[in-house]
Amino acid sequence: MFTPEIIDRFNKISTPFYYYDLNILENNLKLLSDCLTKSNKVHFSVKSNSNSNILTLIKSYGLGIDAVSSNEIKHCKALGFNSKDIVFAGVGKSDKEIEYGIINNIAYFNVESFQELEVVARISKRLSKKTKVSIRINPNIKSDTHKKIQTGSSDDKFGIDINDISLIPKFNKLENIKITGIHFHIGSQLINLNPFHELCEISNSVLKYLNDNGLKINNINVGGGLGIDYENPENNLLSNFKNFISLFNNKINLERSQSIHFELGRSIVGQCGFLISKILYSKKSYGRNFLILDSGMNNLIRPALYDSRHKISNITSKHTNYSKYDVVGPICESSDTFATDYRLIKSDRGDLIVIHSCGAYGESMSSNYNLRDNINSYFSDTI
Repeated sequence: MFTPEIIDRFNKISTPFYYYDLNILENNLKLLSDCLTKSNKVHFSVKSNSNSNILTLIKSYGLGIDAVSSNEIKHCKALGFNSKDIVFAGVGKSDKEIEYGIINNIAYFNVESFQELEVVARISKRLSKKTKVSIRINPNIKSDTHKKIQTGSSDDKFGIDINDISLIPKFNKLENIKITGIHFHIGSQLINLNPFHELCEISNSVLKYLNDNGLKINNINVGGGLGIDYENPENNLLSNFKNFISLFNNKINLERSQSIHFELGRSIVGQCGFLISKILYSKKSYGRNFLILDSGMNNLIRPALYDSRHKISNITSKHTNYSKYDVVGPICESSDTFATDYRLIKSDRGDLIVIHSCGAYGESMSSNYNLRDNINSYFSDTI
């Protein structure tokens, strides 16, 4: 994957930095496009990666945007995304953000509570606008993922209680709003597709109930959540779009005028991004071997936040034997640890380390903690 030529170029760049292989990204975008039907629409989850170059390439494939803040909307509009292709989601939109979305004529809001629905209606009335909304429903589905990225169970803050769907037709009578869709999202990094089968059954039941009670739904937003292979990424650079998309197309009972919307992020960009670091120090302490990198949880917080595991490679070692290491960063937190007891080729100070699968929730979740500088991003077509 990393040729001598690329490694030579890496050695000339100050570490740490993000590196994006745009061929991997394009291959996933092409595969995704091939899996979609005329009744499908994908909105890219911009929170997973807001890099302008990445978004520009995504835009060229006709994807819309799933935004969770007005700043994300502004950012994507500045890159040329059409407002009518932008969906505004998120459990805590401020009045100011709601007003911005309405004024800019976004496609629709994913509304997460009846109180939010009333706020959208009130602001729409003040602005003399008729606003389209989709109601996010919490289906109470337990998903096989880390608790902190599970989003569709009764313990989670998202959406309305599914037992309250009888109230939805009543709220459609509010002035200045039009309920055009329903929305679900059950969690992230899901490899096992079984929970999505259950989601389809629930979706069909909700659609039938609403239709029987006089509310015609145009779009069913099933969220995203499709996972990627973090353990063996080099052999699984393409996401399982075919089975994921076809599952919903085959299981949801669509009428001719209805469409299925997806909000995908990680499965589009996750595999194409890498965090390139350098070993500052290696040391042995209490029988443990430590590799201290110049990148830390401020550049990739997922291991500290979600106990996530990424593949780690040393791409410049001159050795052939292997050892086990705790791979850690420079931040003054014990949680600044990328991996423990990780089998890696013998590594020395100055070696280049690659942390794989950082295209999603790497750069977008980075910070200046410890007042560390933001790091640069480089791309395979220009490096």
